[in-house]
Amino acid sequence: MHLLYSRFLAVFVLCIGFVGCQRSTTVPDVATAPVLGGISSFSNPVLNEDFPDPTVIKATDGYYYAYGTQTERKGKVLNIQVARSRDLVMWEHLGDALPQKPAWADTTQNFWAPHVSFHDGRYYLYYSAEPNMRKYPVKGKEVNGLCLAVATATSPAGPFIDSGQPMQCGPGFVNIDPMSFDDPATGKRLLYWGSGFGPIKVRELAPNRTTFAPGSTVIDLVKADTSRTADNYEKLVEGAWVVLRDGWYYLFYSGDNCCGPKAHYAVLVARSRSATGPFQKMAEATGRPNSAILVRNDQWLAPGHNSVITDAAGHDWIAYHAINTQKTATSGQAGSGGRVMLLDRLEYQDGWPRVDANGTPSASPVPAPVISTTPAAK
Repeated sequence: MHLLYSRFLAVFVLCIGFVGCQRSTTVPDVATAPVLGGISSFSNPVLNEDFPDPTVIKATDGYYYAYGTQTERKGKVLNIQVARSRDLVMWEHLGDALPQKPAWADTTQNFWAPHVSFHDGRYYLYYSAEPNMRKYPVKGKEVNGLCLAVATATSPAGPFIDSGQPMQCGPGFVNIDPMSFDDPATGKRLLYWGSGFGPIKVRELAPNRTTFAPGSTVIDLVKADTSRTADNYEKLVEGAWVVLRDGWYYLFYSGDNCCGPKAHYAVLVARSRSATGPFQKMAEATGRPNSAILVRNDQWLAPGHNSVITDAAGHDWIAYHAINTQKTATSGQAGSGGRVMLLDRLEYQDGWPRVDANGTPSASPVPAPVISTTPAAK
């Protein structure tokens, strides 16, 4: 996630300004007969409170867990939000997955875009944070920056404990939006990240998963459109998420302005036969004007920064945030609820994913995910 560079420190203030006092568990508009432990249909949003940059996983206890960027709820700052659900539709807030800030970032408030994975009995939380009192020289000026970081826990709800030092730091918001992925073809542990008008990147992780592998190199995968003229959502690219399906590695990403009165954001996709590329954007492969698979509609503005979760029937679902244009703040600006979490079905046609609701967020009841009560494999 990002805001424009000049508003770097304002992102947290904007996020908390959008938050309202709402119930902790979101009840869908439609809830009918159970289907394998779930419900048969639902309406967006599935989590109707500020919950940017959602990552959704299924944990070993059988629950789905969602993690989101820092916000404030009921007067309390939550560094990394966490919620859980049995059916991907009705969510229960659990509080802060990272209640104790790391010592290297304990005076700052920018804790962004978490990703959680499970390996060998531990949960790994990758996130971004702004370090204490650290500046970086850029074009003769001292500017703030963000770091990639990782914390671990034995429970998906936390508390996660930071590893003690950031993985990598730099100016601006280049080092954000991490996503870890274990490549079944090579056995390599990979970390994707990137934003700040730079490329989306990947690098191999060390066996400890908290540092990069010695001797590994950074590989650029998807570059921003530096022409600044095309209306293709790619002036800035971020929010990587990788899915392997039918021999293709699909790299979902978002661009190019997530927030504010000029929000212009969508989910895009590229694909490759290798987890480390080269990736071909959908527009390049198909001749379409852009690579977007999820764009705004009249109700939902700036959909993006997605994760993908698979239900018990093998269907992929895209979880993402968006701004409700029909919910206006006292200031008259749209989106008083912030960036809330939505869910829609993914389908694959002609080798590319598409969102079931005509490439826009669903605005009416849709069939719910198929849910099994069996816990995820350990």
